[in-house]
Amino acid sequence: MVKDFEKVMETLSKINVLSNPNNEPVTIIGEAEDMRCVGIGTDAAVFQSENAPAYAFKLYAKDKAAKVMLEEDVYRKLGNSPFFSTCYGSNGNCLVLSYEEGKTLFDCILEGIHIPEQVIQDVEEAREYARSKGLNPRDIHLKNILLQNGRAKIIDVSEYTMSGNDFRWEHLKKGYEQYYHLIDGKSVPSGVVETVRKWYNRRGKKSLSFEEITTPILKLFFKD
Repeated sequence: MVKDFEKVMETLSKINVLSNPNNEPVTIIGEAEDMRCVGIGTDAAVFQSENAPAYAFKLYAKDKAAKVMLEEDVYRKLGNSPFFSTCYGSNGNCLVLSYEEGKTLFDCILEGIHIPEQVIQDVEEAREYARSKGLNPRDIHLKNILLQNGRAKIIDVSEYTMSGNDFRWEHLKKGYEQYYHLIDGKSVPSGVVETVRKWYNRRGKKSLSFEEITTPILKLFFKD
């Protein structure tokens, strides 16, 4: 655990994370000068401290705090792997992880940064590794994968104890293989990407084919 762990926890206590309905990103209330937010998800927000820059502090919304122990257990089962962050422990509704450099694939799409095929291969290998540890690698999407020196690093494993397949990764992989060349190296407007994200997340429990998913997306991207 970090040397200034107690000081960091005291600083984090000034920040409150609130969950939102419809699978929307959390809301952050409060701030601290020596903390910066480096990521926002639907259950938690991730912070980096000036006093301990090598660590990431994943602060869950209070009503999602039960997920802390579940995610910590997933990291314990994963052990040391180049494909995942390192977990150093937890405190209340906060998980302490290694801070990982790199841009998410979501940001790569926005900024027109090339996503190499090696990233796709790395995620496939990471999923196989997770399965070998008795886990179910799911909820793998553009915001949960970092591009790190041309390789993939997965930064959220909170759903790996859940059953079923959400097909997020399968859809992304197929989309990459069939359509990524059309936008490779091009900046995609954030409004377009957010529209696609929200539409996809609101599919609910509908089991749509890849074609049913991609047809409206292609019309949105190439409406002209």
